[in-house]
Amino acid sequence: MKVTLKQLAYFRALAQARNFGRAADLANVTQPALSMQIKELEAILGVALVERLPRDVRLTRAGRDVLARADRILSEAMELETSARRQGLQAALTLGMIPTIAPYLLPGTLARLRAGDITRDLRLREAQTADLLSGLREGRLDAVVLADPAPAPDLVIAPLFQDCFLLAGSEGRIGALEQGRHALDPTTLNPDHLLLLDDGHCLADQALAFCAIDRRQTRLDLGASTLSTLCGLVAQGFGLTLLPELAVRAEAAGGQGIVLQRFGQPEPFRQIALLRRAASDGGAWFDDLGAHLCAAGQELIAAARTCCAPL
Repeated sequence: MKVTLKQLAYFRALAQARNFGRAADLANVTQPALSMQIKELEAILGVALVERLPRDVRLTRAGRDVLARADRILSEAMELETSARRQGLQAALTLGMIPTIAPYLLPGTLARLRAGDITRDLRLREAQTADLLSGLREGRLDAVVLADPAPAPDLVIAPLFQDCFLLAGSEGRIGALEQGRHALDPTTLNPDHLLLLDDGHCLADQALAFCAIDRRQTRLDLGASTLSTLCGLVAQGFGLTLLPELAVRAEAAGGQGIVLQRFGQPEPFRQIALLRRAASDGGAWFDDLGAHLCAAGQELIAAARTCCAPL
């Protein structure tokens, strides 16, 4: 048999209380259980640790030496446990995000991590969904932030928030759509006027699905790889695009020549989620990161709804 941390903790409680009954109360166990553990500890060490008196317990010379060692061991064990809990918040983390989320969600998330005094070494990889999922499954990424991820048995998916889509265009184009229309329906948009991101961006696929459009129906193929490029074209009157609420503050606020229009209910939206491997360690780091991402996203969405209120 080997000495256990439980035995050392019970022995320290006995040394502090100098009474088996009070020591059992301190250790939150029954007196017989504590007494048995002390006897087993003495048997393992081969020495008497206490002198059992009618109303008192005194440490033997060997008991005093064991108590000093037990204090050090238990303190080290507690430090190890605390360090392990904090490791999840402080260790380096490689996070992946798709390009239609990262520029908007990351700044607010980093600010919250710093405000929370979390000294995490956060490394970001920005890529399209397929590449991020490959990196996550192969262990090159610890977690990824995606839109509308498909369920998978090897992944844990934590929904964060819903990100609604708005129609963005120049004043003239949006004004023409609003004439005689109370609620805008995405399926009534002219495919020839719709500007999309390059193939491979899930936001483009989502926009096509909302509008019930086959990409082959669209004539405007400008090869845009970022929402910023699309918004610049839209502001000049080249067409219309679907803009997520996350991007409104950065891309369409402050008189940039873009007018926003809400769709009728139910509004088209994408579900933003945080993912990790099911086999990886979850816990504090994953929950904490999710909470900060969610808070940063909700702030951006609230700003978008102030700018363009839901119908």
